[in-house]
Amino acid sequence: MSVLYHLAPAPAWRACREAGEAYFPESYGLDGFIHLTEKAELLLPVANHFYRGDTRAWLLLVLDAGKLKAEVKMEPAADVGTTKTTAFEPGAETVPLFPHLYGTIDYGAVAQEVEVQRDAATGEFLAFPGLK
Repeated sequence: MSVLYHLAPAPAWRACREAGEAYFPESYGLDGFIHLTEKAELLLPVANHFYRGDTRAWLLLVLDAGKLKAEVKMEPAADVGTTKTTAFEPGAETVPLFPHLYGTIDYGAVAQEVEVQRDAATGEFLAFPGLK
């Protein structure tokens, strides 16, 4: 199984899943795609850069890439909504590529939903204890 990861606000994800509705993150309207990563080691830096100030509970969705119906494109790091990326320095020799999903996350593609451990005082994302 080829694995991709997506961080989702737990209330939004669960509401869509329980209603059987397509899930699109809030930034989809601005960005036109769903941000993913294929590298687990990037999850904490990405979470803390983009979502630390968001006090909602979050889930890490572990996706089976082969079960996604929408197109996944490998593209340069991109801003999430209005939050600028700092994944690379302008002028760097190589720009990292990230998977971007041009459509919704199919519920059948979700191999695992992982609770996120955060510091209650600072909002810092600390770990994904159930990640297999």
